[in-house]
Amino acid sequence: MKVTLDDSLLMNVEKPARYTGGEWNMAVKDPGEADVRFAFCFPDIYEVGMSHLGMKILYHVLNRRDDIYCERVFAPWVDMEKVMREKGIPLFSLETKDPVKEFDIIGFTLQYEMSYTNVLNMLDLAGIPVLSEERNNSHPFVCAGGPCACNPEPLADFIDFFVVGEGEEVILEIIDLYKEWKASGPNRDRREFLGKVSSVQGVYVPSLYKVSYKDDFTVSEIKPCFAGTPGIVRKRIVKNLDDADFPEDIIVPFIGTVHDRIMLELFRGCIRGCRFCQAGFIYRPVREKNPETLYKQAEGSINTTGYEEISLVSLSTSDYSNLKEFTDVLIKLTEQKKVNLSLPSLRVDNFSVDLMKKAQKVRKSGLTFAPEAGTQRLRDVINKGISEEDIVKSAELAFNGGWNSIKLYFIIGLPTETMEDIEGIARLMQKIINVYNEIPKNRRPKGLKLTVSAACFVPKPFTPFQWFGQDTQEMFYEKQDFLRKKLRKVLKSIVFNWHDARLSFLEAVLARGDRRLGKVLFNAWQKGCRFDGWNEHFDYDAWMRAFNEESVDPSFYANRTREFNEKLPWEHIDMGVSKKFLERECIKAYEGKTTENCRARCSNCGINTFAGGICGI
Repeated sequence: MKVTLDDSLLMNVEKPARYTGGEWNMAVKDPGEADVRFAFCFPDIYEVGMSHLGMKILYHVLNRRDDIYCERVFAPWVDMEKVMREKGIPLFSLETKDPVKEFDIIGFTLQYEMSYTNVLNMLDLAGIPVLSEERNNSHPFVCAGGPCACNPEPLADFIDFFVVGEGEEVILEIIDLYKEWKASGPNRDRREFLGKVSSVQGVYVPSLYKVSYKDDFTVSEIKPCFAGTPGIVRKRIVKNLDDADFPEDIIVPFIGTVHDRIMLELFRGCIRGCRFCQAGFIYRPVREKNPETLYKQAEGSINTTGYEEISLVSLSTSDYSNLKEFTDVLIKLTEQKKVNLSLPSLRVDNFSVDLMKKAQKVRKSGLTFAPEAGTQRLRDVINKGISEEDIVKSAELAFNGGWNSIKLYFIIGLPTETMEDIEGIARLMQKIINVYNEIPKNRRPKGLKLTVSAACFVPKPFTPFQWFGQDTQEMFYEKQDFLRKKLRKVLKSIVFNWHDARLSFLEAVLARGDRRLGKVLFNAWQKGCRFDGWNEHFDYDAWMRAFNEESVDPSFYANRTREFNEKLPWEHIDMGVSKKFLERECIKAYEGKTTENCRARCSNCGINTFAGGICGI
């Protein structure tokens, strides 16, 4: 039964356009003509979800097939949820307003650990049992993918199957299997489909595995329960990005979104190997698109959307091997169309006047650099691969180019960090201010604006720091206060932003957790936890009560340093980078030794063998 949204409802919630659909380029099909209806669920609000490139890509891939109708579903904001629960309105899709429980497959993208309670809440709003074991043939299958799926265990009780790795190809294989199962008749067995789909590379069905624990609560064994179920789940990789589907006719929202622009993906993977960065390891190998492919996609996107900005995206944009040549050609198109060219993810060691000029051809915006650490010693520990000279020189180029606003991102709580490293952030800011002051007044931009953002380090799976024990909250508070005082002495007008240490603590718990966290997650959700990543809704005390009531110690997951020989909760997932390589990198980090970037020398991380020799280095 279709949901009806009348004006009396929409005019009483914030931003009604979050729920109306009907945007330009939205897929419009007859649901009755589709063999499979797929609800793509983003466990956050519309403005966040509509900014996500992965969602745009999979929406396009699925809707290209006539037998599939992919529709979008977002987490309703708290005001809308209240109305929905009061009026008995189930969670619905934007395209047809049909209840989500009427779909065949529901797919969640897991971009951030603190969205997990929203996954449970959306299932409940849809009228679907939150626990997978309580679902039957009348319910949709619930799957999940995205970067957080590399450790699926905290959500194992709630998700029927996970997709590990890149989804463009595997999702179609899954749907073809589902069509066969669906056509087998009314007496079909739900477990039969889960058994079949588990044989697809990149698919993990948690109910087909048993996890046992030692007396100290560490994992003893993770093994399949049935013959034929793979012991190790290998991630999926799209080998040729030039041949992969990429959307040009993306949906244009009626309201502003977080990233309100065209996003042009230059390449996947990263050559750098920063030891704190999960994305840099789980998205390997490096695969670049040809400039001709990119130009065609850029031109098509501009012509079919009307956006006034195009952003070149990747983990490190300036590492695209054809960046200068491609931007030389692209800038002619963007100037002609009066479209701004945005170049995020630029590294300070290859920031240039040429790139700077291209980025301000149509409209000038602020610059962002990410030194990550305040001293060279600590930058070597994390293998950042940049020097203080690189940072200061980039700031000087920016000031001489007319920029007066620079944001700098740092991480506190990194392995081996000392208070001297924290103080190094303030000293670095002083050097940047000195560079600004040395420029003659008639040549430097007026009104210097410096922003320092300090995130709390969260150790993540499949990184060299996956074994490291996170700083305690008290340690984070001490370091934040110390840095705030040091920055105030440098320049009172510096804007200092810092992360909530309690939130980062919970993020570490969920990132490195196991199946025992499922009962805690369920309890926290029942206590009203949702939108945990939003400060105004984060209820730390409710989470701590949930841990206490379930007799689970959160510090066991976040603050405990693990030995190399401990079996990790995600060891049955193969992301292509070998554990031995991560161990070597961890040891080198503690020794303060760096590893050259992949383009300079292969570090034998294992991905080239795993991927069949397609690493584009």
